[in-house]
Amino acid sequence: MYSTDYPQSFPAGFLWGGASAATQIEGGWNVDGKGLSGAECIIAGGQKNSTQDNVTKKDLLLAVKSQSEMKYPKRHGNDFYHRYKEDIQLMAKMGFQAYRLSISWSRIFPHGDDEKPNEKGLEFYDRIFDELHRYNIEPVVTLFHYDTPVALTFKYNGWADRKIISAATRYTQLVLKRYSDKVRYWMTFNEINTGTTGFHATGAVDSDLSKHEQLQLRYQALHHQFIASAIATKQLHQINPQAKMGCMIGRDQTYPATANPSDSILAQQEDRLNLFYPDVQIRGEYPEYMNRYFKDHGIKIKMKPDDQQLLKKNTVDYLSFSYYTSRVSNSRPTSSDKKIAVNMANGFNNPYLEGTPWGWLIDPVGLRVTLNEFWDRYHVPLFIVENGLGAVDQLTNDRKIHDDYRINYLQSHLEQVKEAIKDGVNLIGYLMWSPIDLVSFSTSEMKKRYGLVYVDLDNDGNGSLNRIPKDSFYWYRQVIKTNGLKL
Repeated sequence: MYSTDYPQSFPAGFLWGGASAATQIEGGWNVDGKGLSGAECIIAGGQKNSTQDNVTKKDLLLAVKSQSEMKYPKRHGNDFYHRYKEDIQLMAKMGFQAYRLSISWSRIFPHGDDEKPNEKGLEFYDRIFDELHRYNIEPVVTLFHYDTPVALTFKYNGWADRKIISAATRYTQLVLKRYSDKVRYWMTFNEINTGTTGFHATGAVDSDLSKHEQLQLRYQALHHQFIASAIATKQLHQINPQAKMGCMIGRDQTYPATANPSDSILAQQEDRLNLFYPDVQIRGEYPEYMNRYFKDHGIKIKMKPDDQQLLKKNTVDYLSFSYYTSRVSNSRPTSSDKKIAVNMANGFNNPYLEGTPWGWLIDPVGLRVTLNEFWDRYHVPLFIVENGLGAVDQLTNDRKIHDDYRINYLQSHLEQVKEAIKDGVNLIGYLMWSPIDLVSFSTSEMKKRYGLVYVDLDNDGNGSLNRIPKDSFYWYRQVIKTNGLKL
């Protein structure tokens, strides 16, 4: 028996809903003046570079010349560009009070730094926001979600060159002003802490560099993102003082493998490499532990004289994050200790937890731990903007999807969210990933499904794109109906 009622736990104004990203849903990659993003140059799952790491300039040149949507599935997504009214109506039927989406930079400025913006792209998001407001759904908007225009990779090597900041902040100034009366909640970079793992987050190609050179380039690129984030936050506060800007990280709760103090210090060190990002964006300065890390690894961050002051004066209003799994730090692994890929990081298996078909550990209690640790550390409002289960769903002969496993996952995590709120955590809302099936970011495939609504499309591009509500659709609708109190 599934629970949908969480009494006296979710406050009035708590935002229930879901989240997705332009590069994984929109499609329409070559219509109405849109330019190509780096994400749309990543090939389908199971092939070389389908995980977005080790991308070369040659790979990108081949992608730019190709017109294939099946080889590059983020070009078709789930066709939200043409089906947004139907999809938003489905969200409304579930009772959504908020929907997180991203604006595609290359839909607004096709080459990233064009002289004039693409008005058709701007009008598309006008229609999206108007449609959301029609159903009283609050838009929560990410400015940069793994979709640096590929033209800026060729021109600047993405965020590796500080020159990209002027193009990025020209884009943010435009959209923050354009939609100032339509959007109250913004966030700058999606999962900014994944910027040290590959091409996807920085748009920088570094496959021909040594590991040390890669670290140097990536942390320098991330500094440029910190500066762009601070400038965007300043822009928003000047344009609309009532609006809120958040930072966003991918959170994998970290545990020491044993009570051995060496495991504890390793877990702390590895965890800090993720906490570094909100430390900068919320506290406004580089923490001392990272200064030591840079020194120990021979990394030198080039800054302009006013960079530190800019970061200090323009901190974000809230901390948003994704949570899917947890990881284990093991300082003395043996041959029997299984190493696993955890989201965008690596860790070791936890014998106390079960895993998904893709090896991600299912750890709802870790979400409560994360919420409490974040609240204790930062004391700013928190916002869960991604949480969900990627799985292979089976469409029955009568065209239904019985996804009890997804309901179990979401329910167990919501129970821990309830406990964290009782602990005293200030939480804005819960946006599950994702309302409707989309192309998986990490594997660039359709078969790894997250949605509460099934999209009838397979990895080879066969299907109708029809939308079919899953069992989880009806369960989540009841959860929101039971607990979704509006102001």
